[in-house]
Amino acid sequence: MTDLDLVIRGERVLSGDSLRPLAVGVRDGVIVAIEPMASDLTAGRIVDLGPDEALLPGLVDTHVHVNEPGRTEWEGFDTATRAAAAGGVTTILDMPLNCVPATTTVDALRVKQAAARGQCHVDVGFWGGAVPASLGHLGELHDCGVFGFKCFLLDSGVEEFPALDAGQLEAAMREIAEFNGLLIVHAEDAETIAACARPHTTRYAEFLASRPDRAEELAIETVIASARRTQARAHVVHLSSAEAVPALRAAREDGVRITVETCPHYLTVAAEQIGDRQTQYKCCPPIRGAHNAEQLWRALEEGVIDSIVSDHSPSTPELKLLAEGDFGAAWGGVSSLQLGLPLVWSVARERGHDLARVVDWMSSRPAALAAVQGKGALEVGSSADLVVFAPDERFTVDPSALHHRHPVTPYAGRQLSGVVRETYLRGSPVTGTAPRGTLIEHRSTELTGI
Repeated sequence: MTDLDLVIRGERVLSGDSLRPLAVGVRDGVIVAIEPMASDLTAGRIVDLGPDEALLPGLVDTHVHVNEPGRTEWEGFDTATRAAAAGGVTTILDMPLNCVPATTTVDALRVKQAAARGQCHVDVGFWGGAVPASLGHLGELHDCGVFGFKCFLLDSGVEEFPALDAGQLEAAMREIAEFNGLLIVHAEDAETIAACARPHTTRYAEFLASRPDRAEELAIETVIASARRTQARAHVVHLSSAEAVPALRAAREDGVRITVETCPHYLTVAAEQIGDRQTQYKCCPPIRGAHNAEQLWRALEEGVIDSIVSDHSPSTPELKLLAEGDFGAAWGGVSSLQLGLPLVWSVARERGHDLARVVDWMSSRPAALAAVQGKGALEVGSSADLVVFAPDERFTVDPSALHHRHPVTPYAGRQLSGVVRETYLRGSPVTGTAPRGTLIEHRSTELTGI
């Protein structure tokens, strides 16, 4: 091939399930050739990777709160997608809440798309919202290209996105099953949380006790039961409690169409490491103990947990109440969009996993979950979304080097392995100055699943 735009050659190119010496040819933003490294592929631009670099497919993060419009002071499409690109993430799916209006109607979706257009440094798609008022109208949002529907089983924390009760959850599943869509669920039981509430506490142990494992277990049992009855596809977001893993494993063995994700903070931080007043660690559901984290890793390794996504949920520093240290009142959310790959890789490699396994969890499987077409793999026909990654280089997390809007992070000062040296979107480097990301839509009525 002589009419290529780009060829990248390297000793460690991740194609399939292994790193091999390969040359990757790109034309018009698409991978059109993968050949042995010594092949005679030529192009207008040829990039030879260093011996310490690996070429990976761009990550797909299906759980990001961008918050624009309405709460743009918390985050925005420009800053969030620059952070994504700096972390090797080339596609994000934006959550339907924390923005105003919430993405629960077609009109609200259009408002969000208008806000995002021209600002995105990576590709961006959108989830719709399943709230009481949107039931019966979810098909309209589906037809407009949302990738599925998010719901809460307890107070979401923002009044414009109310929760579903058990009956409404089942109604949403029945409606979504009619067009083979996907319902993604924040699964904590409202009654259990209400009974354990601690509105104000500076002690992490007390905050953790206010969001017990049992709340996740009960809510997930409710989701499983409804998915079994309706035969709808359901997905549990940000699983923190390993106590729910046996029920999820049994349901899947029974053929229930349910998948589950977890997040870097549940895998790389333990409650024992969190001091009192350190509200930068607050998220809901909470970070649990070291034994729990070990069990989550085992569930990932067994395939019961399908994927790892960020749940990037930023806010202004004032809402984190960093000075007061009040876990009960502080906003819950961890900003990790830029750090997810090195966080997970640093621990995964110590557990004996290779880059192929990490990319499967953080790119291939999230893309398959939401049927994000042309993403999640380095193969002929896929979008040339690529990451040059130095897996052995170490760095110390410096909040001032983070691109999301507010440099609040629980990882400040942490030493990590793996540096993203360059990110390509459709074959062109992401510079952070010229937004080239596109707004993507779900184009198929058939979700492939994982």
